[in-house]
Amino acid sequence: MDRMNEIAERIDSFRDEMIDMQIRLCSYPAISPASGGEGEVKKAEFLLEFLNANGFSDVTVIKAPDLDAPAGYRPNILAIYKGKNSAKTIWIMTHMDVVPPGELELWNGNPYKAWVEEGKIFGRGVEDNQQDMVASLYALKALFAEGTIPEYNVGIALVADEETGSEKGIDYVLQKSNPFRAQDLIIVPDAGNKDGTMIEVAEKGILWLKFKTLGIQAHGSTPDKGVNSFRAASFLVTELNRLYEFYPDQDPLFDPPISTFEPTKKESNVPNINTIPGEDIFYMDSRILPRIKLDEVKKKIKEMAEKVEKKFKVKITIEDVQEAPAAPPTSPEAPVVHALQKAIKAVYKKEGKPIGIGGGTVAALFRRAKFDAACWSKVEETAHQPNEYCVIDNMMGDAKVFAHIFLQK
Repeated sequence: MDRMNEIAERIDSFRDEMIDMQIRLCSYPAISPASGGEGEVKKAEFLLEFLNANGFSDVTVIKAPDLDAPAGYRPNILAIYKGKNSAKTIWIMTHMDVVPPGELELWNGNPYKAWVEEGKIFGRGVEDNQQDMVASLYALKALFAEGTIPEYNVGIALVADEETGSEKGIDYVLQKSNPFRAQDLIIVPDAGNKDGTMIEVAEKGILWLKFKTLGIQAHGSTPDKGVNSFRAASFLVTELNRLYEFYPDQDPLFDPPISTFEPTKKESNVPNINTIPGEDIFYMDSRILPRIKLDEVKKKIKEMAEKVEKKFKVKITIEDVQEAPAAPPTSPEAPVVHALQKAIKAVYKKEGKPIGIGGGTVAALFRRAKFDAACWSKVEETAHQPNEYCVIDNMMGDAKVFAHIFLQK
């Protein structure tokens, strides 16, 4: 594709400008009010200036009310660039919000003053999700600069609140506006791997549970006068490992191909060594294959807890922390998957593979609304870490992948 080669060269000419865009975006700490921030308004204002200056004439801001944000709302931006054919729209959806930086002493610099080092941009949000936000914007800017019209409409969705549930973000957009159509191609750069081959099309169900075990507190020297909640809870932890035996199903679409049931967080019980704890709390993170009903798993867990209650004479309560049944998967044969595979092959010389994951992404909201959506990006997976970074070549390559899709007939 000679035209694609010209577009790719134009993207390469924007390298320094794209790096500068990353640095400027990083200077707006778009943290959710739920995490102690002000939201995305300032970042959205900067992005609106960019859109208005770079050929986007059809731009809409959808404001989700949020009284905890200083502006009183959370902004969601939809921008359309008309193609040769309006029969469908190719959407790239990225999110403006970022997570807090965490422990500042673990950073090698100011997380909101991005710096460049050894072919990487460091700073909070530079990979999650600014890498592909910038890539998608400059893929279109390259088309503008070359006077090239995409084959179909291209939609850029810049949304709020992805990091804290999307209620004020794409979920709100889907409920209040919903510009998406069944024939549209929806790409969400919210998951990926280091070689750019993973096209995420399915997710497992999520079940997070809190277990509270109540016994009787006593002195450590007289355990017969108490009921050790820690001992009972520890027994329950080992019993819960049998869930792997009860639900051994495998699905090769997923990595790993099985359901997982893992004890994770443990709250402290007593502050001193010589006290038998009367209360113990732990949590479990389960990622469950779509074919298995979450209610069935919860029923089995309840039966296991009841046996432990009888054995140790304790009371165990089980509380839902998060429960999200698996969304319907996007077919590995969906047009959006084939479009990504063609572009990945052309740009990265790799074979894109449809895969399911255990983590949850915002693509699930599209799938529950009956839209095919695929997650893809070439990332180092440094999201949420101290010294988060974006490999500059990944940003440039992803822009070329998006441009390739925009030119596909």
